[in-house]
Amino acid sequence: MLPVFCKNNERTIEVESGSTLAEVYAVSGVTLPNGPTSARVNNVVEGLNFKLYHAMDVEFLDTTAASGMRTYVRSLCFVLCKAVADLYPEGQIVLGHPVSKGHYCRLNIGHEVTADEVKRIRERMAEIIAARIPFHRHEVHTDKAVRLFRQLGMTDKATLLETAGTLYTYYYTLGDTVDYYYGSLLPDTGYIYLFDLVKFDEGILLRYPDRNNPSQLGEMVRQDKMLEVFKEHSRWHDIMGVSTIGDVNEASLSGHATDLINVSEALQEKKIARIADDIHQRGTVKMVLISGPSSSGKTTFSKRLSVQLMTNGLKPRAISLDDYFVNREDTPRDANGEYDYESLYALDLSFFNIQLQALLRGEEVELPRFNFTTGRREFKGDKLRLTDNTILILEGIHALNPELTTLIPEENKYRVYVSALTTILLDNHNYIPTTDNRLLRRIIRDYKYRSYSAEETISRWPSVRRGEDKWIFPYQENADTMFNSAMLFELAVLKDHALPILNRVPQNRPEYSEAYRLRKFLQYIISVQDKDLPPTSLLREFLGGSSFNY
Repeated sequence: MLPVFCKNNERTIEVESGSTLAEVYAVSGVTLPNGPTSARVNNVVEGLNFKLYHAMDVEFLDTTAASGMRTYVRSLCFVLCKAVADLYPEGQIVLGHPVSKGHYCRLNIGHEVTADEVKRIRERMAEIIAARIPFHRHEVHTDKAVRLFRQLGMTDKATLLETAGTLYTYYYTLGDTVDYYYGSLLPDTGYIYLFDLVKFDEGILLRYPDRNNPSQLGEMVRQDKMLEVFKEHSRWHDIMGVSTIGDVNEASLSGHATDLINVSEALQEKKIARIADDIHQRGTVKMVLISGPSSSGKTTFSKRLSVQLMTNGLKPRAISLDDYFVNREDTPRDANGEYDYESLYALDLSFFNIQLQALLRGEEVELPRFNFTTGRREFKGDKLRLTDNTILILEGIHALNPELTTLIPEENKYRVYVSALTTILLDNHNYIPTTDNRLLRRIIRDYKYRSYSAEETISRWPSVRRGEDKWIFPYQENADTMFNSAMLFELAVLKDHALPILNRVPQNRPEYSEAYRLRKFLQYIISVQDKDLPPTSLLREFLGGSSFNY
């Protein structure tokens, strides 16, 4: 018998050696409304079929936890892939990226999928779920798995495993369907309690429970501009023949990493130049409003856009929204009674609009400076008057919120949404969360420039994400254009910077689970040195060596 400490109810129970996590849950006394999907075992996430042979700390996870939801969605994706394989043996599905509170997927069956065909696939998925078919994991020598996937025509998976350099690997089966997923799956399909599949744009949208309200599907919102960005970058990847991490690894091994860097950087510069041209051609734009989530590269984008605006004969002038904070004692408070600096109402909206209107009338204003030590606004003689070719650059999390600039005429504003929308896939059935890309950037930057450990950054990340959900994401479709700051080669460059920082997170800390997951993910990627990055690269904001001042 083994003692197992269950963190959910802080009880120690005794179970037989070799018990699975599912069996431990059954006797733990823990009740999760929709059941568990996985568990943290000594701060490492494992599937419910994981067997215990030593005393362990266990915390059961459901779909309200990020790791628990990943297990659920991963298993649901396998069910979708099996349904497609059953109905269209010669077809191919590419599991795309999160959009409109679901996963956008491309289905290649020789023609654009119809609503009736989507209905057939959804019905087949429901049959598979009702049959409670087990997910089986098979651990084998990597060479054997590579041969298997090549025989099945899954060259994307074969290339990934072949280039990752591991001696042993695993794959999953669901009935007679073989696939690979880089994380844990549910014990069987019966654990899936809620999903939907709908026709969406040129493909399909796989819908799953809302993390905040897991008894319901996430509310489907239109995100047409974001979807178009994903599709645009996917088309670039297809043209270049580099759409998965396996492809990037092969390019690195064959000495073409520098080519990937040069092409990616050129594509970004071309996009920035087009945005600057659009702003100039409109003729009435007096301010550019730039927003995006944490570590999206907004600052470097703003600086590079300013350079391109100058090539159009414009004179950009940056104004920091942080300088318009209300005095500290007037700052709104959150539910815990703490100052809520991320709230829109932490800004003096009235004073901000008064100054903008005065500038647009041609008047001179004295810009404020917020003193973060005293918590008060100061004036130090920084005067500004707009000339015919002056254009204001305002960057901040609230820049796309209509309430920020309600008194400014629409024709005077140009809105840009910036985010690291990772479009490279691990393989055709494993997407890379965009939040992982941004989190790795932030871990590196916080360590280099703010003396924060990975443990501290990871612990703050859920709060950062909640602020984004409330103040940024609802307004992203207000943008006149979206800029994707993620690059093909990026994760390969971030790897060597991130791993030493992640390795320092102690196993006894709750943040170890996320650090371990990121480390495990980075092991699939062959690292690329950053020496060939230009000094204007957006990644220099996080890695150092930029020609811009921050």
